[in-house]
Formats: sequence, structure tokens, C-alpha cells
Amino acid sequence: MINQVSRNDIEAARKRLHGYAVKTPLLWFPVLDEAAGCSVLVKPESLQRTGSFKFRGAFNRLSLIPDEVRRYGVVACSSGNHAQGVAAAAGILGMEATIVMPADAPAIKLQRTRDLGAEVVTFDRELDDRDAIAAEICAKTGATFVHPYNDAGVIAGQGTVGVELAEQAHAMGILPSAVLACTGGGGLASGIALALKSDLPDCHFHTVEPAGFDDYARSLAAGERVENPSLSGSLCDAILTNMPGQVSFSILKDHAGRGLVVTDEEALAAVAFAFRELKLVVEPGGAVALAAVLSGKLDSKGQPVGIVLSGGNIDPAMLQRALAA
Repeated sequence: MINQVSRNDIEAARKRLHGYAVKTPLLWFPVLDEAAGCSVLVKPESLQRTGSFKFRGAFNRLSLIPDEVRRYGVVACSSGNHAQGVAAAAGILGMEATIVMPADAPAIKLQRTRDLGAEVVTFDRELDDRDAIAAEICAKTGATFVHPYNDAGVIAGQGTVGVELAEQAHAMGILPSAVLACTGGGGLASGIALALKSDLPDCHFHTVEPAGFDDYARSLAAGERVENPSLSGSLCDAILTNMPGQVSFSILKDHAGRGLVVTDEEALAAVAFAFRELKLVVEPGGAVALAAVLSGKLDSKGQPVGIVLSGGNIDPAMLQRALAA
């Protein structure tokens, strides 16, 4: 596993991703400004290939695997978005992929991972050890394990979101005082925070998590990694992890401000707002940064704020539930 990352690594990842990943736009909505009480710049990674930012990190990491090792394939653990990112990247690079996924993952994510050509092995979140399952597969096949967030190659790929956001904000002439992004294990968050350090040095970065699964908020406050008491129990399935990743936390402890927390109800309200007002489809975990802005979890003092909508792979039933709330 690669365990170091730098701003130069993010730039190298950007070059690898050119022609494969979508350069998602940075959008501005007057209706959102009115609701939030400040200017909000929206980076919709829900429009990314496979429907989330995860393709960036997966493709970059798989591209770093030596040619002679690629024939053994890759293995990953994911609730769905990293799964699809790895499956899509493996297909492009001519590699076989096996994904260990929770049995209760959204059906749309399970099916799309299979549709992308990956073999899916399911497990019970509460009873099974997904890492042990993945390790056994790797031992049998010689496949490379691609961690969803605790890997600098993955983090560097996710960091291209921050590089693009900063570049686009400069072009718009609107420099955010803060940027918010969903945070599970911290791959996206740490990559963005590292990019902003050099590209928007006066901007503060904040993690956003669902209530009850705020291991990053508590870890940042404590100065050390702490665990969540549960492994399931939130609608924000895309960002449920047991504790921060070592590599990502080593970056965020120095480059992130106070962690923000939203409820499932606030996340669902953000899903509905994005659909109705922004005309964007976002899953609950991918909408938590928007939820934090709409629910006033960050006092921006009227200064511009940037948010990342990290994924849009939502089951139709969940979208209906959000719209009916």
C-alpha cells in the first residue's frame, strides 16, 4: 500500500486522469445563495464517471500497478461508489476486479458494480470482517488490494477535485473562505485539503459526516483517531466507516478545521433541495456538505463557501423518500 502523498502526486494524478475522468463544473445557484445566506459554489461530482468522485482515486491507483502485476487483478471493499470506480477503472485498464460489498448496500450500486464487469462478494456489516475476506481473496489470487481511502494513490486521485475547484473558483473570481466535503474514511477530504493548502491557502476545509458516525469530527477534536460505536444505522451509507484512515488523518489533522455533523433528516432535505432547486440527483451521503450549508452548521459570516456533492448513486425509493419528507 502506498502511504505517502504530496501536491506533486495530485498533479501527476491529474495528468493520468486526463481523457478518462470528467472535469466536473463549478456551479452557482442564486436560489441556493438565498437559502444559505451566502454565495455557494457547487462541485457536482455526482456528474463524474460512475456517478461519484471515486473513479478519480481508483483509476489513478490502478494506473500505478506495474504491468506485470495487473494480470492478477484487483480487490476492493466498498459499499458501492469505490466499488464502481474500481470496476470501471479495471475495465479500462484490462484488469479483473473483485469487490467485497455489504449485502445491504443500495441495490443500484450492487447491480452497477456487476454491470461494470466486477465479481461481487457480499458480507454482513455487523457480523463479517470485510478486510479479512478481501485479504483471503488476495492471498489466493495474488491480486492487488486497493483500499478506498487509506492509500496515497487513491488520495492523490481524489485530490484532483480540490485542484479543479480552486482553478475554477479563480476563473470565476469567487474565492471561497471555506470548502466542505463529505467524509467517510477521509480519502476525498484529505486530497482536497492538501490541494487547497497550496491552491487556495486562505481557504478553510471542513469535513462533514452523519450524526452517530462523526469519527472525524471527534478525532480532529481529540488530535487522534477514534472509532465509531456502530458500523451501520445511517442513511448515508456511502460514508460509513469505523474510524479515520491513517494516511488521510495524518493530512487532515494539520489541514482541516472543525468537523461538521448533520442528521439523516438534514441529509434527506438536502437531497430533496438538490433535486427540486438545483436539478441535481444526489445520494444522502453525497449531500451532507449541502446539508451542512442549508442547516447553518457553518457560520460563513456571509463569505463564499464551496461544497462538493460527492455522489449521485441513489436508489429510486430513497429519492422518493426524500421528496416525500
